[in-house]
Amino acid sequence: MVTIYDIAKKTGYSVTTVSKVLNNYKHVSHKTRKAILDAVEEMGYLPNSHARTLTTKKSWTIGVIFIESLGVGMRHPFFSAVIESFRKDVEVLGYDLLFASRMINNQQMSYLEQFKYRGVDGVVIVSSLFDDPQVEELLESSIPTVVIDLNVREAAVVHSDNFKGSYEATEYLYSLGHRRIAHIAGHATTFAGQERRNGFYTSLTSLGLEVPDSYVVDGEFFSKEGGYKAMNQLLQLSEPPTAVYAAGDMLAIGAMEAVKEAGLSVPDDLSIIGFDDIELSQYVMPPLTTVRQDTTMIGQEAATLLLHQINTGEEVTDSIVIPVTLVKRGSVKSLQRVDKIT
Repeated sequence: MVTIYDIAKKTGYSVTTVSKVLNNYKHVSHKTRKAILDAVEEMGYLPNSHARTLTTKKSWTIGVIFIESLGVGMRHPFFSAVIESFRKDVEVLGYDLLFASRMINNQQMSYLEQFKYRGVDGVVIVSSLFDDPQVEELLESSIPTVVIDLNVREAAVVHSDNFKGSYEATEYLYSLGHRRIAHIAGHATTFAGQERRNGFYTSLTSLGLEVPDSYVVDGEFFSKEGGYKAMNQLLQLSEPPTAVYAAGDMLAIGAMEAVKEAGLSVPDDLSIIGFDDIELSQYVMPPLTTVRQDTTMIGQEAATLLLHQINTGEEVTDSIVIPVTLVKRGSVKSLQRVDKIT
């Protein structure tokens, strides 16, 4: 069995330095940390969980709360990618993930009660919804916590720059000559939905365009069905838009389906932009122009924030905003005339 001494011998670093890396102490250089973690993975180092628990007073378990309103659970493409990134970062240090269940021994328990019962070292909350009393109770507790995709003051948070991504997506449509630009919005009870709607409005206002109320349609909770219904509503207008910015890729994909069923073409008759850059977006026809969220960085930053709290006992309320990128594909068309050279 590979030991911490074997890792030290292979890398040339002291046992103390290896131990600091394995316990995610901050004051270790990136080069040193990478060399040790690479050796850990290469040599298949697996620390003895019972011994670690006795010596470190940790359970080496991190609780996971996952809240979304579509009922698809971990099949949700954005959230599953974020959790996978988070898992990779904490697993290499010996942590296991425990997904929350409201029932233990046939007794209903709150998230806080369950995690106290399990003795987790920390909790990651993945949610876009405001005002969940179970989450609020947990945030008020002493358990180290990090929140993904929501902005709260009581805890460390990591989320994408939803506002800027929406602003740039709308500005891009304008730069291509579109002036009748509509928005299929995410539900107003979600942080992402609010921020993306605000980015859309702010962008068009700064460009001097008024947004008719009929051009902003609720796509509900970012579902394909919600996008389909919203797009049909926009197509019924006496003056329909030439372009639509949808607050999520599944909304955009549903909108594209509605356009095709109406006998129209994307992008010849109507341009569409999404948000997320889920894997499916590059395979629909035409491939979807969208705003890419860096799910790898979101998971990594969340892991760093949580592990720092676990290892130091410090309460952290930092807010980390992850940059987004506009990915240009085939679902958008320019309306600007290109004069022929004669």
